[in-house]
Amino acid sequence: MRRSRHESKVSGMGRTKTDLLQGTLDLIVLRSLAIQPMHGWQIAHHIQQVSGDVFRVNQGSLYPALQRLVRKGWIRADWQVTENNRRARYYDLTAAGRRRLGDEAENWRVVSGAVNRILATG
Repeated sequence: MRRSRHESKVSGMGRTKTDLLQGTLDLIVLRSLAIQPMHGWQIAHHIQQVSGDVFRVNQGSLYPALQRLVRKGWIRADWQVTENNRRARYYDLTAAGRRRLGDEAENWRVVSGAVNRILATG
């Protein structure tokens, strides 16, 4: 059976690889923007730097995620001039985005704790 390019390579888990990464990316972007408003390149660079080069977010993933978060009302976007005198869209967390970040961070702690407990069993 051929798999489409959007299907998970892991079967039987109920969520596709894309779903898991999308949710994780949303959380990471919201957390990054909780620090300060940033444009897309700054967000990607921040994630790469803070993760110790573990996460490298490409434009093909980042910008659709940013648009999705804008549509949900969790972030806002407006055009500004960068420190290099170029126009760029800056993204900032909304009040709803701060609430969502809190909810998602707590959910992440619960899920990652459960996974760690499972991995620790003999």
